[in-house]
Amino acid sequence: MSGAMFDRRGFLGASALGLAASGCSWLPPRRAVAGGQIRVAGATSSIADTLDPARQMAVMDYCRCNMFYDGLTRADAQQRAQPALAEAIDTRDAKTWTIKLRKGVRFHDGRPLTPRDVVYSIRRHTDPAVGSKARTFMDQFADVREWGEDAVRIELVGPNADLPVILSLPQFKIIRDQTRRFHTANGTGPFRCAEFDPGVRSLSQRFDDYWRGPVRLGEVELFAISDESARINALLSGDVDLIAEVNPRIAPRLVEQGVNLLVSRSGGYTDLVMRLDQAPGRSPEFVRAMKLLLDREAMNRVIFRNYATIANDHPIPPYSPYFNADLPQRPYDPDEARSLIRKAGLAGSRVPMVVSSAALKSEDMGVLIQEAASRAGLHIDLRRQPPDGYWANNWMKDAIGFGNINPRPTPDIIFTQFFASTASWNESGWSDARFDRRLLEARGSTDEALRKAIYGEMQAMIHARSGVGIPLFLSMLDAYNPRVKGLRPMPQGGLMAYDFASHVWVEDA
Repeated sequence: MSGAMFDRRGFLGASALGLAASGCSWLPPRRAVAGGQIRVAGATSSIADTLDPARQMAVMDYCRCNMFYDGLTRADAQQRAQPALAEAIDTRDAKTWTIKLRKGVRFHDGRPLTPRDVVYSIRRHTDPAVGSKARTFMDQFADVREWGEDAVRIELVGPNADLPVILSLPQFKIIRDQTRRFHTANGTGPFRCAEFDPGVRSLSQRFDDYWRGPVRLGEVELFAISDESARINALLSGDVDLIAEVNPRIAPRLVEQGVNLLVSRSGGYTDLVMRLDQAPGRSPEFVRAMKLLLDREAMNRVIFRNYATIANDHPIPPYSPYFNADLPQRPYDPDEARSLIRKAGLAGSRVPMVVSSAALKSEDMGVLIQEAASRAGLHIDLRRQPPDGYWANNWMKDAIGFGNINPRPTPDIIFTQFFASTASWNESGWSDARFDRRLLEARGSTDEALRKAIYGEMQAMIHARSGVGIPLFLSMLDAYNPRVKGLRPMPQGGLMAYDFASHVWVEDA
């Protein structure tokens, strides 16, 4: 497609944006595909990209695995679990669950879905060699077994009414029994994997025997363009059709040029992470001071152009029914931060802080924190790291850095994955025995008023004592060519909760 529908001269004339006029000359020519083809550019990729659902942890992985695999359930726009490969899920006590599988489902190699595939997919999360990002949930599973010819029985250690939602998490997608290699994908999803080159691109082609019926789109080419200007120009030139992670400062100008913007209000966030097991995070005064240096209003206004919601250093967004509205909002207070920094014995010290484009807007946030810290008598040394390898080499390893957390549908899930003492993604290394006990109490209760009270207390504990500062909940901004139809916001994240390919079509296909 040509870029004629966009007034590139009008857009590129804004020299303050610093955008180049070239497109992606390195891309191969467009292919004529029944149903139409779209090209999608994310912001980051690496040689660690994976087709193993259990190991996925980044946006590009989520997009690919949503095309190639299905879960037993899927989360809807209200973040409730809806049936997918599971036709029905039954329980009497929230501890013993019977999952009846949908009939007529086939893997891409033609083999039918069986209970054995489901049992294998779930049990493999317990194997340390798999490296599952959902392994922390397996402590709740006492037993998973085949239950007749078309069902699976799951026995939990204790009751958890959120099990259907947990099974909708990306890592719990179903693979074929005994699958151990993932150079390609053999799932039950709406697309086949035609090509996968980690860190380069993937090519997905419509699976016509999909159990829901064939999707409308014929082919999806997915890759990353890490340079923001190049990613935008690829869209403007018509080289790509959909891009992720649009800079809020540029978004209004894109709309002026005829580009459509997908704004997804979410509970995702970029957080300041201070390891409590390393200096200077071992000092509670230092950690409190850093949280007081988060100028949330300025970050929202200057960096995110008000495409964000003020947060209060815990991960539950204001629109959640479990949000603790009684917890006082932490202020921006450099004077109190200065006093705490003195008490920590760090006045005048130089402290390194790692930032990267891999953690959305952490570089800009780091600059604002640096300026605030200088007024409080602390020198922040910003150390920029490339996006490739950041999550493996820096996240949860550096003394002070940033995370970038995608939304989770329930408090139990995000507390279990990120804040429990045994959480595999416990970013700051925070451990609190009472928090762990309260997590189990809330999980085992079906009394919603009690759960809300417990979750409220847990938010206060994270706010007061954890090593993460959460300044804002972010709206995900994606931009797309108007010929792409069917996109709509989802609270689980951008790109329709990374499941755009199942829903979109192209107007001229």
